[in-house]
Amino acid sequence: MTQLQHKHNFFSGNQSNSAIDQNLPAEIEARDFDFYYSHGAFKALNKINLAIPRHKITAFIGSSGCGKSTFLRAINRMHDRTPGAYSEGQLLFKNHDINTMTDLTALRKRIGMIFQQPAPFPLSIFDNVAYGLRLEAQRIAKSEIADRVEQALRAAALWNEVHDKLGQTGMALSGGQQQRLCIARAIAVQPDVLLMDEPCAALDPIATLKIEDLIRELAEHYTILIVTHNMEQAARVSHYTAFFTINENRAGTLAEYGPTQQIFTMPRDRRTEDYITGRAG
Repeated sequence: MTQLQHKHNFFSGNQSNSAIDQNLPAEIEARDFDFYYSHGAFKALNKINLAIPRHKITAFIGSSGCGKSTFLRAINRMHDRTPGAYSEGQLLFKNHDINTMTDLTALRKRIGMIFQQPAPFPLSIFDNVAYGLRLEAQRIAKSEIADRVEQALRAAALWNEVHDKLGQTGMALSGGQQQRLCIARAIAVQPDVLLMDEPCAALDPIATLKIEDLIRELAEHYTILIVTHNMEQAARVSHYTAFFTINENRAGTLAEYGPTQQIFTMPRDRRTEDYITGRAG
């Protein structure tokens, strides 16, 4: 057994053994996508090309500063309020260029975001989950909101823990429960995509495993992109892995992308192998 195979022989059976199936519809696609900060003074991403398949879990790995979180946040236009930030190339959602979409509320309803630190609103558990539903008052009847809240909490594996205290503040929940509450809030509005930026970084090991189990279950209904520094986590939960690195100009670039098992056991790029085996940070 090679050093690479020995160090990362921990797959959960969630991965594909084949190359990326070109017949899978792409939910998100980047075509020569560049991203800049400071009015072009700093190029954060250089020529990113990849297609994210629908209803699969794709992990973004790489060292700090390689652009993986920048790319994730570009998908639902989180950089729009950053002075001097802009992009070039195409970033597509269901074949529509994200950067030409004018209704950001509609975009972020369809592409939900889960952050590193759980961020419940200072509201009751019920109102946290109902928040986005109430913004769609013209489409969702008040009588339907309670059912949708319950469905979301059940889907987030939280209903059994909170069903008898929905009126209590979400801020009183444990860290892991708060993160699942945020996931329930995101899925209540029935998005297509869930973006997760280090969703377990602030959690203990038990809470982390619960979130990982939940991510696997949610992939049956949502396309999930997860940024993680935890390579074991990427190997456990994802179907596909994208390894980002930094080029000679200090811009983030995509070194390799493919089925997770192939990336972790038979990477094609030496930089990927060096990172996974710990020879490069």
